Amino acid sequence: MNYLAHAYLSFHDQSLIVGNMIADYVKGKQWQEYAPDIQQGIQLHRAIDNFTDTHPVTMAAREYFQPSCGRYSAVFIDIVYDHFLATDPAIFTDVTLSAFSKEIYAALAGHHAILPPVFQQVFHHMRQHDWLYGYKFMDGIYRSFSGIVHRAKYLEVTADAPFAVLQEHYDTLAAHYRTFFPELTAFVKTYPH
Repeated sequence: MNYLAHAYLSFHDQSLIVGNMIADYVKGKQWQEYAPDIQQGIQLHRAIDNFTDTHPVTMAAREYFQPSCGRYSAVFIDIVYDHFLATDPAIFTDVTLSAFSKEIYAALAGHHAILPPVFQQVFHHMRQHDWLYGYKFMDGIYRSFSGIVHRAKYLEVTADAPFAVLQEHYDTLAAHYRTFFPELTAFVKTYPH
């Protein structure tokens, strides 16, 4: 899952939000340097990623991106899932998604001093360009794809390749999300924290 899903699956708990959002920037045993409640968010993030990466529905969804994106297909699926979460009428309206995004930015800003330095830079761009709200829109997804392509060392395509896959298989990928996300949510609600 990408940023929006990790934020949402923290269920408005500020410490879980911070830990969940910074986890990819906390390497090895660095997580032990954080307060216990932040550590829980980091561990939750890792549990969410493991659940997602090993789920049969996610593995099937990745197949669409495999030919053009290879091992990066998982990263693109994470962003696609965030798009379907942002547009899920059972979870967000336009107003609640905007308010939720501001809530997450405020939680992160309130903990700015403890954010890993690289994530501080990421967060600056995230808030400035309102990434969380932007996942709702196809141009926001294209920008996210472009960012992945720009940072990926071994990916030799432009963002047009995964974006074309999303457009071609949009309804099928949406169906994968609708099957998968309730199971992930149920998993997180039973996860010890």
